[in-house]
Amino acid sequence: MRFRRRFFKPLRSMPHGRVIQLSPPELLLLGFVFLSLLGTLILMLPISAHSPLSWNEALFTATSAVTVTGLTVISTSELTLFGQVMLLCMFQLGGLGFMTFTAMTLMIMGMRIPLHHQNLVRENFNHTSFRDLTQLVRTVVTFTLLAQGVGMVLLASAWIPEHGLWWGLWLSLFHAISGFNGAGFTLWTDGLITQVADPMVNAAVIMLIVAGGLGFVVVAEVRDSFRGHKLSLHSRIMLHATFWLILVSTVAILLLEWSNQATLGGLDGFGVRLQAALFQAVTPRSAGLNTLDTAALREPTTLLTILLMFIGAGPGSAASGIKITTFVVLILVARSFVRGSPQPTAFGRAIPDSTVFKAIAVALGVLLLIFTCLFILTISEPGKDFLDLTFEAVSASGAVGLSRGITDELSLPGQLTVIVAMLLGRAGPISLGYFLAIRRPQGVKYAEGQVHIG
Repeated sequence: MRFRRRFFKPLRSMPHGRVIQLSPPELLLLGFVFLSLLGTLILMLPISAHSPLSWNEALFTATSAVTVTGLTVISTSELTLFGQVMLLCMFQLGGLGFMTFTAMTLMIMGMRIPLHHQNLVRENFNHTSFRDLTQLVRTVVTFTLLAQGVGMVLLASAWIPEHGLWWGLWLSLFHAISGFNGAGFTLWTDGLITQVADPMVNAAVIMLIVAGGLGFVVVAEVRDSFRGHKLSLHSRIMLHATFWLILVSTVAILLLEWSNQATLGGLDGFGVRLQAALFQAVTPRSAGLNTLDTAALREPTTLLTILLMFIGAGPGSAASGIKITTFVVLILVARSFVRGSPQPTAFGRAIPDSTVFKAIAVALGVLLLIFTCLFILTISEPGKDFLDLTFEAVSASGAVGLSRGITDELSLPGQLTVIVAMLLGRAGPISLGYFLAIRRPQGVKYAEGQVHIG
């Protein structure tokens, strides 16, 4: 005990008796940075790659894995089996969050979750109450392992007959975890393009992406709904918006790419084209896996993909972006203004002003991050196509991992810019949500002034 007090006191205190106090978002960001640096050191080991990786290649790959983005300047085939296993561990840790593993370890040891750990877990999953937090963490871990296990079995049924038992199992495990966490990493150099016509592979990966993008709170409520519990407004919005976004995007991609010989037009049969369009509509939710050549998509489809990457998936999931609920709240605000309603509503419930302000702040924050990243990339990457750079900036900021083939062509300043965008895109929306959720005492109330809009 005396050793613990002597060891930890310098870490907790500053000169003049000041105590270092970090907020949960700051701890989250530091956690991602620490895991990125640790992953960099691991990937630079001689046993991690067939040929030594440079520090920037290792840092870029590790950061992309920890933030479950999937952008990479090297091919995963350049990594040894040890390096691939370490990469898998990075995006599994990054997907669930290091604080969840801390909480799970404490529960296994039979200890109560400390209040500051509860705060970390609550912010990571965007959970607004401490009630049933332990049960939520159990649900997270159970559902994650169950979904990844089912996905692995489905993928194994398709890949073991083709690639053999052990390699087929490894392919299935790697892509099941990558798909569920939205990591975007694959063991093939061309993504999943060679699997575009395989219905089992497409169905399994789409299931993993959607399940991982709903958010663990929604999963817990759907489970409880079978016991007679009603879904919350959040879960109802998530389920309805997810369905319509996927449906509308699939139809739009079918219409836009039907005659494009480099994408859907080169596939045989309506069924194959439909599943390829569905996959392309689902993967921008933060998955980063692709069965079509992203660089060959027409400009309207590329713009649609950028919008989907900007929206992302659900709060409490491994995805980034502004989140589906944020997008829906902004739409509801615009609808209420057009109708002259005093407050936005959905499913017979009013949206609080605090939620509206939070949605606006998060959306503007992500837009500012994308603009800053894009602005720097236009300076550091002269001669690159503007649409390609925009796609890269949104993909990095939204932790998606899709690219139009320019990631490995980025200069060192460009790579560092994308690294920062991946870190801030992962932790930024959580941080904004945390600070906006803190209720501060009311100060001086100022007289209202008129500002003309529009």
